[in-house]
Amino acid sequence: MLLLLLGCAGTYFLLGDAKEAAVLGALVFVVIAIELYQERKTERALDALRDLSSPRALVVRHGEQMRIAGRDVVPGDVLILSEGDRVPADAVLLSATNLTTDESLLTGESVPVRKLAQKENAEMGAPGGDDLPCVYSGSLVVNGTGTAVAKATGMLTELGKVGKSLQSVGSEPSLLQKDTRRIVTRLALAGLVSCTALVVIYGLTRGEWLKGFLAALTMAMAILPEELPVVLTVFLALGAWRISKANVLTRNTPAIETLGATTVLCVDKTGTLTMNQMAVSKLYAGGEFLEIPSGPLPASLPEDFHSLIEYAVLASQREAFDPMDRAIRQLGDSALSATEHIHPAWALLRQYPLSPALLAISQVWNSTDGKEFVIAAKGAPEAIADLCHLPASELDRLSGVVTELAADGLRVLGVAKSYFNQTELPSNQHDFIFEFAGLVALADPVRATVPKAVEECQQAGIRVVMITGDYPGTAKSIARQIGLNHADDVITGPELSSMDEPALRKRISGVSLFARAVPDQKLRLVEALKANGDIVAMTGDGVNDAPALKASHIGIAMGARGTDVAREAADLVLLDDDFSSIVKAVRMGRRIFDNLKKAMAYILAVHVPIAGLSFLPVLFNWPMILGPVHIAFLELIIDPACSIVFEAEVEEAGVMTRKPRPANESLFNRKTVVLSMLQGVGMLLLLLSIFGVALFRGQGEAQARALTFTSLVIMNLALIVTNRSWTRDAFSILRTPNAAMWWVSGGATAFLGLVLYVPPLRELFHLTKLHLDDIALCVGAGVVSMAWFEFLKRMQRSKQTAV
Repeated sequence: MLLLLLGCAGTYFLLGDAKEAAVLGALVFVVIAIELYQERKTERALDALRDLSSPRALVVRHGEQMRIAGRDVVPGDVLILSEGDRVPADAVLLSATNLTTDESLLTGESVPVRKLAQKENAEMGAPGGDDLPCVYSGSLVVNGTGTAVAKATGMLTELGKVGKSLQSVGSEPSLLQKDTRRIVTRLALAGLVSCTALVVIYGLTRGEWLKGFLAALTMAMAILPEELPVVLTVFLALGAWRISKANVLTRNTPAIETLGATTVLCVDKTGTLTMNQMAVSKLYAGGEFLEIPSGPLPASLPEDFHSLIEYAVLASQREAFDPMDRAIRQLGDSALSATEHIHPAWALLRQYPLSPALLAISQVWNSTDGKEFVIAAKGAPEAIADLCHLPASELDRLSGVVTELAADGLRVLGVAKSYFNQTELPSNQHDFIFEFAGLVALADPVRATVPKAVEECQQAGIRVVMITGDYPGTAKSIARQIGLNHADDVITGPELSSMDEPALRKRISGVSLFARAVPDQKLRLVEALKANGDIVAMTGDGVNDAPALKASHIGIAMGARGTDVAREAADLVLLDDDFSSIVKAVRMGRRIFDNLKKAMAYILAVHVPIAGLSFLPVLFNWPMILGPVHIAFLELIIDPACSIVFEAEVEEAGVMTRKPRPANESLFNRKTVVLSMLQGVGMLLLLLSIFGVALFRGQGEAQARALTFTSLVIMNLALIVTNRSWTRDAFSILRTPNAAMWWVSGGATAFLGLVLYVPPLRELFHLTKLHLDDIALCVGAGVVSMAWFEFLKRMQRSKQTAV
């Protein structure tokens, strides 16, 4: 548009019209100012998103732990590393517990390397190899925990030295981008053909080739859809910024357009549907129950429960990050602190991690006397019973106890103990002789906002699927509390493993609850749902969740407790880990897509009469109606209207009660294009009628142009109003706040008044002054131009009410 304005200014200069050339040159600066405002507004939103999207780092500053953006780490910061973290800087280890990292990004070796801390001052070396005391920026903590002091950041790290190769990596354009590119290309080609034809027709019929070139430039300005890419950029950037206000960070902007098409939302239970604030609620040992009251933790426990808590603590991480581990350790510190059952001096020798085959974890400790190894295990009650080789009678009794606890919505863990005095530890947990110690039942209350959010999803045609590692009874209890459909129908992890793909696809269509599931099974669920034609959003927080997050249409990672790997694989990040934030994002996603569609429809509609008034007078040898200055004036209305007014429009009523839109629905589908063209053609016919009647009545070319141009401006404003909503009438729309609309309307009206009633401007635009009855005619034409569309909306509302 800037180049066209400059081309028109240059052509006027060649024609000897310095005044027109100067005005168009001045309009260039006005257009630049609007573009700069839009760009600044977008950049501010993107800057805020960059601050949120940087990988997070846990550091110690001034003696306190704090989460900061990874790019804010500086040399000298003490880093706290745990499983799933992305290392934010090259650093030297101060301590390490079973720490291994994946340095494949730097070395190409996929096998994780073991890390050891060294007490003496160590220097950074090259990555690769076991037992080095260094960790490197960009590497992934696969296992264990550690602390390290940052030595190098940014381009000074090993990753920074090879970072330039990442700058060439691009991404595939989204459906919106493809749609926009296609329509822009088509309109640009149509404009090129029309402009060429216009030059030839003008030159042959009037013999003025330079003026023909000016008319062609005017036509190009009228047809050029330069607003479409701008609108797409502004809407997605500001949309991501608006969604971030609902505590949802957009890492991949095409996810915004997909949100409104989501049909299945798969969510973890712990921390997303619940508060993730575990507290020990009940204990079971020796055939007896003990209830732990809420509030302050007890300072002591009956002797019969000492061993249970002792080994539950020994089976938990010493530096506890998991909420269940923290709850168990807090109870142990409070109730056993004055007993011999707390062992801060014991050394951890080995950990047998949880696996899909055995949902239990065992930790081997070296007691202070060094005579034997002490082994503590905790995990799913059935896995602990399997380790203890309980007889059938005890299994039945234990199953009844677990069912009773799970029915109260409690998370149940089994605990076992063992001793080992051989020098070489076995490779498998089953090789220990375990003794059953008891059960620990933990409570995690449902978030207060979740039941309403689940109901809202189900009303919007979105099926909520809950996936949890809990016992089926616990999962059912939580499902009932949140109002999940089909809460009593559950598929367990082992059942899922036994199903082939066709059976899973058939069964999954009617089941919304999966219990005893492991992270690796999420990927199977995503693939099965996608194979059934669903648009799937999946939540996750762990390293093992990354494949499912990547495979889903919308991956949603946890921002508070999630790993960096999960966040990097995701499209959206929940900054507060709250399920209701997902629902807010879906609502906003639908609003953004609706408003984007309205803006695009408005752009197509408004260009029809402008292009028609530029081309038809040349074709039929009429006086020219619009010149470059008129179209530049109109662009000053169109640009902010399509990118700011429509972006700020509130959501449609019932946005969360309609079914998800089809995922492949084009922004420029047949209905949108037809409605836009009908609106544009209707405006063009009215404008040609006004111009023709004015000439027929002998009012003169300038008077006819003034009536037509004023009517076009008013019709443009009317078009903005009626397209702000495709369901509400114009009176309701005008009562709905939209500050940008009034700024645009007020500015356009004031400028139009100056053009009509300030002689130098009126002369520049080749217009005459309009009287009150003329203004009334133009306003009436604006009302008529949108009346049929308002009638169509009313008919549509009546039809929906009848249904």
